[in-house]
Amino acid sequence: MSTTIWIAITFILLLAAVFVPRVGLLAIYKAYRVAQEREQVEDALKHLLDREQQGRHASPESLAGTLNIQRSEVMPLIENMEMQRLLESRGSELHLTMEGERWAMHVVRAHRLWERYLTDEARMPLKKIHGEAQRREHSFTEEQLDDLDAALGHPTLDPHGDPIPSRKGTLLKAKGMPLTAWQTESPMRIVHLEDEPALAFEQILAAGLRLGQTIRILDRNPQRILLTDGETEYRLAPAVAANVSVAALPESEVAKASAISLAELKDDQHGEIVILDDAVQGFTRRRFLDLGLTPGTKIYPELQNFFGDPRAYRVRGTLIALRKDQAAQIWVKPV
Repeated sequence: MSTTIWIAITFILLLAAVFVPRVGLLAIYKAYRVAQEREQVEDALKHLLDREQQGRHASPESLAGTLNIQRSEVMPLIENMEMQRLLESRGSELHLTMEGERWAMHVVRAHRLWERYLTDEARMPLKKIHGEAQRREHSFTEEQLDDLDAALGHPTLDPHGDPIPSRKGTLLKAKGMPLTAWQTESPMRIVHLEDEPALAFEQILAAGLRLGQTIRILDRNPQRILLTDGETEYRLAPAVAANVSVAALPESEVAKASAISLAELKDDQHGEIVILDDAVQGFTRRRFLDLGLTPGTKIYPELQNFFGDPRAYRVRGTLIALRKDQAAQIWVKPV
């Protein structure tokens, strides 16, 4: 075959690689650009929704800062979203439309359900789930989210304590106040751990604090706040402590302050379940309840594991196995 023919065949193959619909390089690039533009719009919608939930409104400056883009880039984005009827500009304020709020709720729901899945099922470290959920939140349809929600047991809170929007777009108001605003010496419960900025969140996790934990303040000064859960002391800088939200203990959980976790129950002790930790959500909570792990139920360790984990327990005449981290979320009183 002549060189000319080889050149012609090569040229045709290159053209096909670039221009063939759906599989050519040009088609792949266009799909990539569409996905990038969609992610930018959805990130903008989340910012507007977050501001409105705080009782404020976004501005071109706040939007540019959140998306890390120049002012010259944010104006075309705002115009594009106005054309899609996702937002309205009122002076320097940006307001979500009904359609914009619906779409924003969908993205927030996707993000928080993914965080729940990554924590409960994939068992990913808490400090890594936010970034991974952010990468996955843009690709799910409403039907796929419904399936994920059902598979997780319809959880109401994400692993940080943020409420998960319902399919209809209902979003409950987050409870609690910043730890720095708590003024009494009475016990309180951690109801939310803010994951941004990431550095502060990592310090909270490194200290050992967790969602649903009962703590109280031992001492405070301008440099640090000293906390305890009855066994361990925790020290946080006030700037970091402000990212921990707390609330008063409900009457049903006052007993928890004097209880121990099932993981702490000694081999020869029997216990009575007081409450399941707030951190137990979705499918895990449903599984615990299906196993009969309800308040008032008697439970005790049985059949020791040489390695210590998982541990076998006798409950309602049945033998079940629980990992140490699962048993730590079940609060009991020794009997």
